[in-house]
Amino acid sequence: MRDTTWLTRHPIAHRGYHDLNTSVFENTLAAFQRAADAGFSIECDLQFAADAVPVVFHDDTLERLCALKLRTRDKLSSELQQTAVGGTRERIPTLADMLKTVRGRVPLVIELKGQPGDDDGFAGAVLETLEGYAGPVALMSFDHALLRDLKELEAPYLLGLTAEGVREEALAGHEKAWQIGLDFVSYNVHHLPNAFVARLRETGTPVISWTVRNQEARDRSFEFADQMTFEGFDPRPM
Repeated sequence: MRDTTWLTRHPIAHRGYHDLNTSVFENTLAAFQRAADAGFSIECDLQFAADAVPVVFHDDTLERLCALKLRTRDKLSSELQQTAVGGTRERIPTLADMLKTVRGRVPLVIELKGQPGDDDGFAGAVLETLEGYAGPVALMSFDHALLRDLKELEAPYLLGLTAEGVREEALAGHEKAWQIGLDFVSYNVHHLPNAFVARLRETGTPVISWTVRNQEARDRSFEFADQMTFEGFDPRPM
């Protein structure tokens, strides 16, 4: 049985320990360094660049953070590495760049951002990049096909479903995904509690929440989940 205890041991900094994109921007090396220095686990997002290299970026386009009306996947990783984030000196890092910055100091919870019909090789490229990395890693996705790819490739990491929703059809879809053989769930904190999550917790399956931004969400998270993915505040005790 895989060890899941580390997954819920520390608060998880959403897209790194940024400052709501004021001066330290999400999914940048600065945000990852800041999280590691504070001892927080790190959540981050992966996109698949045009040259089949995993890069750390959330959005499908570069418009919100880079003021460019371009699809992230249409750019080479080398081009993205030269693209400024938020007008700062930070650039879009590759997964390899991020691993070199964190160096195993804190756990990583990595979400693969799928594009149906355009993900050939994505899971394999992520696993290849992670090979030899000395530190705890979990991989997750909303995309069931990517989770199946990771499972079929025998990924040696915790695998999780990123999920949301409270309606019956949504929960039924999550139950179907769970048959892939996953280890944890990352669930929208505002959609807790629900029957799917409650059943998993009864079996000892770890549940983390996203994204906690205030005390109300923090309280909800620790009532109905096992750890929070947070942003916008320092969760350490005063």
